[in-house]
Amino acid sequence: MPQAQLPDIHSAKPFVKWVGGKRSLLPELLSRVPKDFTNYYEPFVGGGALFFALQNEGRLNLAGGGQAFLSDINFDLINTYQVIQRDPEPLIHQLKQHARNHSKDYYYQIRSQHQLDDRVEIAARFIYLNKTCYNGLWRVNSKGEFNVPMGSYANPAICQEDNLRACHRTLQSVDIRVRDFGKLEAGPGDFVYFDPPYQPLDSTSFTSYSKTGFDGDDQEKLRNLCLALTKRGAKVIVSNSDTEFIRNLYSSSAFAIHEVKAPRMVNCKASSRGAVSELIITTY
Repeated sequence: MPQAQLPDIHSAKPFVKWVGGKRSLLPELLSRVPKDFTNYYEPFVGGGALFFALQNEGRLNLAGGGQAFLSDINFDLINTYQVIQRDPEPLIHQLKQHARNHSKDYYYQIRSQHQLDDRVEIAARFIYLNKTCYNGLWRVNSKGEFNVPMGSYANPAICQEDNLRACHRTLQSVDIRVRDFGKLEAGPGDFVYFDPPYQPLDSTSFTSYSKTGFDGDDQEKLRNLCLALTKRGAKVIVSNSDTEFIRNLYSSSAFAIHEVKAPRMVNCKASSRGAVSELIITTY
């Protein structure tokens, strides 16, 4: 029998839907990525759209001694990356079980499982809920418990096994960990992409990715870190919402502010969905 063909490493794409994911902005981001850099850091990795795009295009310097560092404060998300990196097959097996059993009652049964210990079960629950919940939101309460209602999908793509295997191959040799963005250790010649929870445009904007939230003080802490990284010789890109607060925060001559248009489909009011102005901020 002919040997089964392995999924192409260059076909890997984000394995979760993520509010604020950057697939639609990839052309704008890729055009601004430095031509040459040593290590790549993405501290608010989310779906990892830019990482996967750079890897697919062969623009990460992994063969030349560079390293990719992906991190986030969301344990469930990072655990899932780590499970896929180590061995996706047990995860695929459990996702197929979730797909077979999917129903409204089953969704809320799985959603209520906040105390799982097995890392593969935690990852399978994370992907299952992400693929079947309302608008792909990952929202937690003050206890860190996922609380999004089930979405209305005729045929949710719960188990995309070929992509999970491609992601497994892409994530080899990548440093993946739960880490606060302030712990970043980038230095001269490195490239850092920050995609933090956006500064709210209004009271309906979504920012509750973790139980701790992300407020104006955190935005200022991030700006200060960008300045410190620039002094160390790193190159930085920041994505954020187009608000007066963010424009003032990055008004220093150390930053260049670029206004772009991005689709936004997550809003409680359908009339508020559509293309909105966002900012891509660079230090070079």
